[in-house]
Amino acid sequence: MGNSKSGAVSKEILEDLKLNTKFSETEIVQWYGNFQRQCPSGRISKEEFQTIYSKFFPDSDANTYAQHVFRSFDTNDDGTLDFKEYIIALHMTSTGKTTRKLEWAFSLFDVDKNGYITKSEVKEICTAIFKLIPKEDLADLPEDESTAEKRADKLWNFFEKGENDRVAEGEFIQGVLDNDEALRLIQYQPLKKQG
Repeated sequence: MGNSKSGAVSKEILEDLKLNTKFSETEIVQWYGNFQRQCPSGRISKEEFQTIYSKFFPDSDANTYAQHVFRSFDTNDDGTLDFKEYIIALHMTSTGKTTRKLEWAFSLFDVDKNGYITKSEVKEICTAIFKLIPKEDLADLPEDESTAEKRADKLWNFFEKGENDRVAEGEFIQGVLDNDEALRLIQYQPLKKQG
């Protein structure tokens, strides 16, 4: 699937990425060059991804969250990210439309990949998000978000639950779109200091 060993991205992957992202051909080629330098095998393992991801959160424990992010990006479930998965993930999380970002967020929360989110999955991801919060910022959290469990409970209440007390993708997206606070809770964003 592409020229993982050569110095150029395949035309097929290039065209697909131009069609499915906002990145220009020049940007994609530049990303590919960087990717090849950092990952000569043409693939990123879960461990390499965790190492890279942890650099963005030097004062936190990002490993658990990075594992979940990796799982959601590894669309073919082969235990690695190829260039195409990497760029599409980058696009979705940085420049993609809100709905596409929420589709990705749903895949992040759908830990068992069964098409639904349960309260235990929300708690698992909220626990991972909570570990991203630097210790000095924990005291600034509102009481109803002061633990991962409280954060999960608060988020869970924003969703319409279907049968078996679970949330489908459309219900998840609508629940987040209907409430700005839910959008903040599904990701780690520091609270703005008052004053």
